[in-house]
Formats: sequence, structure tokens, C-alpha cells
Amino acid sequence: MASRGGFSNRIGFVLAAAGSAVGLGNIWKFPYEAGQNGGAMFLLVYLFFTFIICYPIMVGEISIGRRAGKDAYGSYKKIGGGRWGILGLFGIICGVMILSFYNVVAGWAFGYFLEISFGSLLKEGDFGAFFGRYTADYGDNFIFSICFMIITAFIVVRGISGGIEKASRILMPTLFIILIGLIIYSLTLENAMDGVRFYLLPDPSKLNIETIYSALGQAFFSLSLGMGALITYGSYIDKNQNIATSAAMITVMDVSVAFLAGLLIFPLVFSQGQTPTEGPGLVFVVLPGIFEAMGPLVGRIIGGGFFLLLCFAALTSTISLLEVPVAFLVDEKKLPRKAVVWILAAFIFLVGLPSMLSQGAVEAFSSLSWYDDKSFLDFVAEVFSDISLPLGGCLMSIFIAYRWKTYNMSEEIGNGYPAYKGSIIEKFVNVVITILAPIMLGLMFINTMLSKFFEISMF
Repeated sequence: MASRGGFSNRIGFVLAAAGSAVGLGNIWKFPYEAGQNGGAMFLLVYLFFTFIICYPIMVGEISIGRRAGKDAYGSYKKIGGGRWGILGLFGIICGVMILSFYNVVAGWAFGYFLEISFGSLLKEGDFGAFFGRYTADYGDNFIFSICFMIITAFIVVRGISGGIEKASRILMPTLFIILIGLIIYSLTLENAMDGVRFYLLPDPSKLNIETIYSALGQAFFSLSLGMGALITYGSYIDKNQNIATSAAMITVMDVSVAFLAGLLIFPLVFSQGQTPTEGPGLVFVVLPGIFEAMGPLVGRIIGGGFFLLLCFAALTSTISLLEVPVAFLVDEKKLPRKAVVWILAAFIFLVGLPSMLSQGAVEAFSSLSWYDDKSFLDFVAEVFSDISLPLGGCLMSIFIAYRWKTYNMSEEIGNGYPAYKGSIIEKFVNVVITILAPIMLGLMFINTMLSKFFEISMF
């Protein structure tokens, strides 16, 4: 542990792991998923899956990492035997590919922060057309994305306690302060309560299989499960830490950010009589129009604050996504951390170039004839996030239940939580890991594969 470094204490770990979970999925993806899937009903189903399915999986991932004290590949290999290392490698590859496109979207957020705060974005009339032009402009995207990757690498290169933990101690509280400040303002707007009612008052008629399916996918993606990030972070914590309560704190913090993001965005949307069902364009197309309507000064302050919030959320996740492959090369190949961080950052940035160019800059990447004419960014996001992460979570549950065994996991969790063994929490976690998670995540993986590649839906 000493040679690898580690988190200095429980709070440092919880903030870093919560930062890994909190990201674009909470502030960008969650609100538009909720808007498209019934508002309050989606929120309720999302909360249910987060605590009933995703929390036990998080406990399992952290336990694997702490027991082995190694990266994702090394952890599976050490605990399960040589061939199980492939599962860890699968997660690492997913993390690399997710970071490759995630960094591009983070660059958009950074560019929008600058354009709203100091540029002329709010003077545009057609924000949809602007977004199309902006994402197709590879010049600006290149600069902003590479800046984001450099900032990420600068933090990761400084190690666990000196880099990741220290940054998380600053970023996470600041993120909450900005978010709460923006919410207070949004709730003062005319018709804001219409947005609150849409978001907090459930309409049972909106509950359908699509809402349930989307909520499970959002919960799983939001918590950074299935790609080795929490296994890696778990390898940096002491044996006396209580994994069960730490995982609960991480889950609550992640859910809180998603919940507060909805409480911010829906009052803003309804205050201007806009529809909440715009999908991915909700943040980059609808919100700028709302900020414009606030006037030149207030619009810049609130709009700039919102996209700064989005940048902070993205940065807490890009840090963990980069640390996953860094830990693999440092642990398994014994390479110096500093060189590994900068080489990997450059490599992943280059891997992300097709995603960057796929928004109109290069037609060959913008419309893949063999993938339903979707963009390369859509392809990477769907294959390595929507499809691969549920598969990774399903296989991890199978690994714990049938290879490592739940009694060994309980023994590991018992370090730091002596009352865990025999408790109702242990029974709950074991049932989810052995039965519910493999079945539900397995079905989710199969259905997503069929729908993405064969246009067949099981539900």
C-alpha cells in the first residue's frame, strides 16, 4: 500500500469516489432522461434501482479492490486466477474508450462556459444551429478538449493523496455550492413551481417499461460501475475503513447531485414555457435560450455558473477514468507513474479524435452507414457505455457469487465493520449480488445489444 500510495482517510476516499460517480451523467444526462420519461416517476424508479441494485454492486467492487490491493486487472487475476484478469482488462478498455469521448463532451462544456461568460453565445438566435456549428468546429474543440485532458493529467500525475484526493476535496464542495446557489435563483423565477411539480409529483400513468429500463441504465452509468474505477479506488483504502457505510455515503452524494440538477433545470425550463422532453439537446440547446431570456448580465452569470458546474462535474469523472489505466500500467508493468499518465493522456486524446470529428467535421465519422448512420461518438458511447457497463457489472456479480464467494466478500467487508457478518445488510447485499444483479443486468445487456444492432426489443 505504501509504495502505491493511498487515500489519507475515509473522507478523502468518499469524496474521490463520489467525484468518480458524479459527472456529466448527473447534470447533463439525468435531467434529459427524467424529462423524456415522466419526470417524478423516472426519479422514483431511478432512486429505487440506485439503492436496491447499484449500491450492493458498488460494495462488491470496492471489496474486490481492497482485498487484492491492485488495479482492476490485477485484482481479478489475484483473487480469481489468471483468466479472470480478462474481466478487469475489459473494464479498463471500457474506461479508456469512455474517457476518449467523455473528454470531447467535457470540451464542449468548457467552450460553452467561455462563450457564455465572455463571448457572444447569448446573442445567437438559433441555439440549435449554433450547437451544430460549434461541435463541428474541430479547431475550438481540439483546443478545449486538450486543455481538459491536460488538467486531468496534471491532477492524476500528482498521485492519490496529493492529486486525486486533494482535487476532490476542492471540486466536490465547490460543485455543491454552485449547484445550490443556482437552484436558489431558479426557484425564484415565475412558473418555476410548474417545473418542481413535474419533477416531484409522480404521475402513475407515466410509469412504463421504457421508464424502468432507462432508470436502471441511468443509475448504473451514473455511479461509474462496471469499468473498474471503484475497484481501483478501493485498492487505495485501509483495512479499517467501513466499506458498507462508505459506499452508502458515495451513493447518497451521487444521487444528491443528480436530484439537485433536476431541481435546478426543470424550474429553469418551465419558467420560460419550454418543454422538458428535448433529450440530449436540453443542456446545450434549450438552456442557452433560457439564459438569454434572463438578460445580458444575469444570463452570463447564471449560464456561466451552470457550465462551470458542468465542467467541475466532468473533471471529477475524467480523473477517475484516467486513473484506471494508469494504475494498471503502474501495478502490472512497473512503469513510472509520471510518464504513464502523460503518455496515456496523449494516447486517449488521440483515440478521441474520431469522436471529435464525428459531429459534422468529417462525413466518414459523422454518419456510419454500418451503424444506422449514427456518428462515431454515438457508436463509442453506446458500445462501451450502454452495452459494456451492464455486462461488466453482470460478470462482476457472477465473479463474486460463484468464484470469489460471498462469504469471502463478507469477510473483507467485516474488516472495518465487524457487525456486518450476519446482519440484514449482508443478506441484502448477497441476494442482490447472487440473484438480482446477474439477472437484471444480464437482461439489460441482451436487450441493449438486440435493440442497438438488430432493432429488436425484448420489452
